[in-house]
Amino acid sequence: MAKTPLYVRIERALRARLAGAQPGDLVPAESALAEEFGVARMTVRAALNALEADGLIERVQGRGTFVRQRPAPRAAATLMSFHDQVLSWGRRPSSRLVEAEVRPASAEEAAALQLTAAAPRVISIVRVRLADDVPMAIEYASFPPQLTALLDVDLEAGSLHRVLHDLGLRPTLGSSTLSAQLAGADGGHLQVAATEPLLVESRVIVDQHSQPLEHSVSRYVGTRYSLHVTFDVQPPRTGDTR
Repeated sequence: MAKTPLYVRIERALRARLAGAQPGDLVPAESALAEEFGVARMTVRAALNALEADGLIERVQGRGTFVRQRPAPRAAATLMSFHDQVLSWGRRPSSRLVEAEVRPASAEEAAALQLTAAAPRVISIVRVRLADDVPMAIEYASFPPQLTALLDVDLEAGSLHRVLHDLGLRPTLGSSTLSAQLAGADGGHLQVAATEPLLVESRVIVDQHSQPLEHSVSRYVGTRYSLHVTFDVQPPRTGDTR
C-alpha cells in the first residue's frame, strides 16, 4: 500500500486544528510548522497551499497567514443566487466563463424545460463559480432558446438571476436532487484532483408564471461548500414487526 505523502498528513493535522480556530486567528509561520513536524519548509508550504485552495486560510503579504471565515451552509429549501450567497458570506463573488452558446438540448434538458420542438435547442452557460478567487463549483445551466439576451451580458462579474429579473422573469420556485460524484474532468476547473468527491445539485427553476426557466447541474467542492437541511421525522409504522 502506498504511503500517504508527508504534506497530506500535515494538511490533515492542520485541517483538524483549524476546525477549532476562530476566523482571523494567526496560523504559525512555515518555519515554526516545519520545526514542529520535523520536515522541510517546502513540505509545509504544500500543505498550506492545499488549505488555501480550499478557502480555509488566507495569506496576507507582510502580515502572515490567517484563518479565513468559513462559508455559512446554504439552507437547502432557500432559493438564493450563488452571487448573493457569496456576498452574504462577506466574500467577493465572481465567475469564470467556460461556455456560452446555443446548442441542441439533451433529453434531460428538453424534458425539464418542457421544450416541444422537433429538435429543441437551449441557451447553454457553463461557469466556474468563485468566492475570493477560490473555485467553489462548476455550474452547467441551460435556458429556453428564446432567452438569447443572456448571451449578451457580462457572465463573469454579474448575477444571471439579476439579469432574468431585468428581463421581467422572476425565478420563483425550484426543486433539486442531490448526489455525490467524483470530480473527473471538472477537477481541472475546480483545482482539485479528479478523485475529489463533489456535492452535485441538479435543479429546475420556474418563473412567476410557473413556466420552466432554468435547468442546472451545479458540482460543488465538498470541502468548500455545504447545505443545511431541515426535515420532518416520520413516526414508525404501527404493527410492523420486521
